[in-house]
Amino acid sequence: MQSKTVKILKEQVEQRFLPFVRKPSRYIGGEINQLKKNLDSCDVKVALCFPDIYEIGMSHTGFAVIYHVLNQLNYIAAERAFAPWIDAEEIMRNEHLPLFTLESKAAVGDFDIVGFSLTNELCYTNMLNMLDLAQIPVRSNARTENDPLIIVGGQASNCCEPIAPFVDIFILGEAEEAVVQLVELIRKQRKAGATKKDLLTEAAVSFSFAYVPSLYSFEYDGQKIESFKSSLPQFPLHFVNAVIQDFENAPVPDAPIVPFTQTVHERVTVEIMRGCPGRCRFCQASFCRRPIRYRSVDKITEIAKQNYHATGFDTVGLLSLSTADYPDLEKLIPQLQKCFEPLHVGISLPSLRVQEQLQLLPKLVTAVRKSGLTIAVEAASERLRKIINKPISDENLFAALEAAYKAGFQKVKLYFMVGLPGETDEDIEQIVDLSFRIARLRKKIDNKTANVNITISWLVPKPHTPFQWLAQKDMVYFQDAKSIILQRKRELNAKFLRFKFHNIERSMLESAMARADRRMGDVIETAWRSGAKFDLWDECFNYDLWKKAFEEYNMNLQECARRAFDPDETLPWTHLGRPKKDYLLKHYRDAIQLLTKIAYPD
Repeated sequence: MQSKTVKILKEQVEQRFLPFVRKPSRYIGGEINQLKKNLDSCDVKVALCFPDIYEIGMSHTGFAVIYHVLNQLNYIAAERAFAPWIDAEEIMRNEHLPLFTLESKAAVGDFDIVGFSLTNELCYTNMLNMLDLAQIPVRSNARTENDPLIIVGGQASNCCEPIAPFVDIFILGEAEEAVVQLVELIRKQRKAGATKKDLLTEAAVSFSFAYVPSLYSFEYDGQKIESFKSSLPQFPLHFVNAVIQDFENAPVPDAPIVPFTQTVHERVTVEIMRGCPGRCRFCQASFCRRPIRYRSVDKITEIAKQNYHATGFDTVGLLSLSTADYPDLEKLIPQLQKCFEPLHVGISLPSLRVQEQLQLLPKLVTAVRKSGLTIAVEAASERLRKIINKPISDENLFAALEAAYKAGFQKVKLYFMVGLPGETDEDIEQIVDLSFRIARLRKKIDNKTANVNITISWLVPKPHTPFQWLAQKDMVYFQDAKSIILQRKRELNAKFLRFKFHNIERSMLESAMARADRRMGDVIETAWRSGAKFDLWDECFNYDLWKKAFEEYNMNLQECARRAFDPDETLPWTHLGRPKKDYLLKHYRDAIQLLTKIAYPD
């Protein structure tokens, strides 16, 4: 596998593309703190691809970290590419202009490695579309020695069989160190004249976090998996997530890129902890991202100051799965406040869980943006919260919100989930009732009703969670639940409650793909070739197109979404960095026992 000469498309991009797209700032590159190297002088050239538009990808912390890590090595050049929006793609196809990187305007297909960060099943078609725009065959078995290696990381790697036919290597777990080890191996193998097959074989036996799907096969018995086999006995049958042990000193960008256009999150972002002490039974990240690790207060402050001076952003965001569980939060907030208040820089605290510590938090945070407080309640009743293992009491919830109102917060955003096991119509109605009480609670403080925005999502049973064996509720159930919520809002005349509902059909597609096996790859490719892309975007998502793709392979989308799994059967993700089955089963059985106890009390 030899390195190719990389074609630079700068002239074509400037003359035939940029003058005609609606938002050129998505494609021009050259931003402050961009890292650009001489491609000819680097041994390994990596195109880092994000399967969504620039504004989304540039707000993704993991993508920024990998960009920084690879470019710190003098023999690697890492450049960025994002999914072109509809108008841009039309121009590229009409002009026969291949997908290019932002830094050098270089053809992505000429790079040695094309890496994707995949966090959601509904980005799969965008990945195929970007490969096709780069003029790279989408199927791995159709590529030659001259085509780049396609490597995928991110949360989707832990349940990646649906896209296995398109990918050469999956990196499971945390990629900061793993990607460097893998690229160094690729560099060494290429210098030794190894073929692509030799290289993939070496990666498979060298790293427990590297899954090479072409070296494995499945046998099926109807819907179920009968066996999972490797092509040679030396290949492992189980893979382990890569883990950063020294999180305190884990690499972070010292000078993040400052975009020319407004992105989803324009702030200094500092990851303060990794993992979550909670065990919500629907949450894939809380079970897959282990162990829990923390950065010190001084390290967080140092990173925040360095990033602020390199960017000038006016907000510092503290990133984690559950910021309120950071053990030194009461020390961290005043220290950041002391540094940034004189600079008129605010502190942002997303991902707050309700607990006793959250009651104290608003008193500490005079520098925090007061526009709104976001809380993921998930279930309106304490009974359901016990079933999903989210032990929030109404008492603590109201105490936390009352403290927030006293501290100056005026708006509240709540997240609820519908479709939970053991849920009743009364539980669904209670979402409105609880939101109503939360809004009216502010009257105790300033005699005003709070504006409350409520987002309703539909439960998607995810791999590597205790709910992975459950069937998703059907479409009629979700439609009825939506009607119940809106009817209850009308009964209460609660105009100050604003409900936003996730797309039901999209959630069913997510469920069908999240727990699918390798045979789903045919459906995904068929849907993409029929026009599916940007499936996370309302203006692009086409449910009928997906239904037809399923039907082409004698599959029913809704039946796939509603499929329940037997605890004894082999799951399509069993081999992929899973938590221990006994541990998940205990949580699953505890939830079922709670359901039984509630239905048939002593």
